[in-house]
Formats: sequence, C-alpha cells, structure tokens
Amino acid sequence: MSFQTTDLCDANEEAITAGRLRILAPILRHYGGRKRFAGPATTLKVFEDNSFVRKMLEQPGYGRVLVIEGAGSLRCALLGDQLAEMAVRNTWAGVVVHGCIRDSLAIATLDLGVMALATHPQKSVKRNVGEIDVTISFGGVRIQPGEWVYADEDGILVSESALD
Repeated sequence: MSFQTTDLCDANEEAITAGRLRILAPILRHYGGRKRFAGPATTLKVFEDNSFVRKMLEQPGYGRVLVIEGAGSLRCALLGDQLAEMAVRNTWAGVVVHGCIRDSLAIATLDLGVMALATHPQKSVKRNVGEIDVTISFGGVRIQPGEWVYADEDGILVSESALD
C-alpha cells in the first residue's frame, strides 16, 4: 500500500471538518509485521471474550480490517498468534484492538496489520458473547461497519468511504 495517513489528512481537510474522515486518538501501538494497512471495517464489540474474534477471523477477510471494541480492558488478550495466523490465511488486512493482544513476537513476523493498546499474557474467557457489525466508539472516533480504516506509522483514520 502506498498511502500515508498524513497525506490523506492533507488532501481531505474538508472531509475532516465535516466529520466524514475521523482521526483516532494515538492510543494504539503497532504489533503486526505490516505497518501500513487499509480496508473496509468489520466491527466487533466484546468484553474479555474472544469467541467472536475467532468466528470472524475464520471467515474470508477479502482485505477487510477487523476492528474490535474490547472496552479497553487490560486484563486479558483478545488476539494471539493462532488467530493472527488464521487472519493471514483468510486474507484479512489487519486487526485493530481496543484491548490487548498476546504472542507479540510471533505476531510481529506475520504479514498482518495489528494495532492494540498493549500486550497481556493471559488468554480471554470463552463465553461466546459479543456483537458483530455494530457501531462502536473508542479513541474519540465512531466506527461503523463498512467504513474504511487506514492505518500506518502515523495513526489511524476512519473514512465514510474509500479515499484516493
């Protein structure tokens, strides 16, 4: 991918002012081997349970970005190396986690964009509870299913539509 979020911001100032292009607060760190990724968002809302993360990543990603609202929990991980490897096999562009991941050394070797708050060694519980393709909000930004996510070394943008 050849975009830069800085250039996208400069070229779309009107969209930022109008709220069609939103900039996530700089609260997430890069963990995946792919530092620049983009695609339409598939959203999840979960809390300390990654059952739905698995359900989504075992499906074809078609270049989408899975955006997980994990309520910012720092008590367990919602993504590990096995799920990240599944995401690569199923052609997901990236995973954005408002929560923690684990197996960060292995995830760093994968051709997958992964951004999260932090790492945590403990796995999540499996209660099979969550919501798929709902509007979520974190980092000062609302994210709806199908909106475009652009992430690179400088930040994360969310756009109502694909940007040139």
